[in-house]
Amino acid sequence: MRSAKFVAAGIVASVLVGACSSAASPAPASQAAASQAAASQASAAGKKITLMVGVKGDPFYVSMQCGAQDAAKAAGVSLDTQGPDKFDATLQNPMLSAVAAAKPDALLVAPNDVKASVTPLKTIQDGGTKIVLVDTVVDDPSIGVSRIATDNVLGGKKAADALQQLGLAAGAKVLVISTDPGVSTVDLRVKGFVDEAKVLGYTLVSDTQYSHNQASTGAQVITAALQATPDLAGVFATNLFTAQGVATGIKQAGKSGTVKVVGFDAGPDQIKQLQAGDVQALVAQKPYDIGFQGIQQAVNALTGAPVTAQIQTESIVVTKDNMNQPDVAKYIYKANCGS
Repeated sequence: MRSAKFVAAGIVASVLVGACSSAASPAPASQAAASQAAASQASAAGKKITLMVGVKGDPFYVSMQCGAQDAAKAAGVSLDTQGPDKFDATLQNPMLSAVAAAKPDALLVAPNDVKASVTPLKTIQDGGTKIVLVDTVVDDPSIGVSRIATDNVLGGKKAADALQQLGLAAGAKVLVISTDPGVSTVDLRVKGFVDEAKVLGYTLVSDTQYSHNQASTGAQVITAALQATPDLAGVFATNLFTAQGVATGIKQAGKSGTVKVVGFDAGPDQIKQLQAGDVQALVAQKPYDIGFQGIQQAVNALTGAPVTAQIQTESIVVTKDNMNQPDVAKYIYKANCGS
């Protein structure tokens, strides 16, 4: 797995070390480089940056906001965080139109749809705002000075491998339950899982099913799947709310532990389900790092420092056995930035 890249040209190296406990320590800078970084930080001071998350209240995006806040404080820029109540482009796009009117210096955004989000983002970018895509992306490659996300194909592969580690043999029947088609991150996770499931000899009992990012719908989907396929052996739930619903539905069916569940994301509720044995493994992303690096790249773009066009961050498999290990526990998502 590639290590997360911390491009600190726009921020003083010594400030970054204190600001981001989960980030790798940058290499000592030369005196000239430190002077240049200090100048860049000074020129960024007072700039206005907006963070538009995919959906409010999701611990993944809360953790991203925490990283962005820490980096913004270090850089001396102001940060305004917004987001729709549901992961839905019809709700997010009007908010993006308001951002276009406000004209912040930079926008960190998790677009809700690879196609539907293009028009408002193009308007914002054409208005002079620097855009950094965080977590999700759009199909138009001209949008965004930088794109920062988990290696989602690899994350999906890790989910399939986790089912194997949990004891599923070749021939086992498995199912993928995702959010909605057209969301870049989960589409890539599905691809990674399906490709690896074929390598491992698993049988996909149907095409990918969808929860529409609602835990209640996820529970309904898995309930119907268990009725149609009583010998279902494993499920991959591609995001936080889907995993919540799947675990609930399997528990209500009395099959917790019998049907192995691997979720994607590691919010407080997922950790409780992991502890209870309702979920057997989680693929945790590193949203704090995504938010922190998003601000770094935005500041670099605003100050003329080098910008990294593509950054892929790590994921890690969390189980009941390793969840309390310090190098794993630090990637459990936050319910708020004070926790």
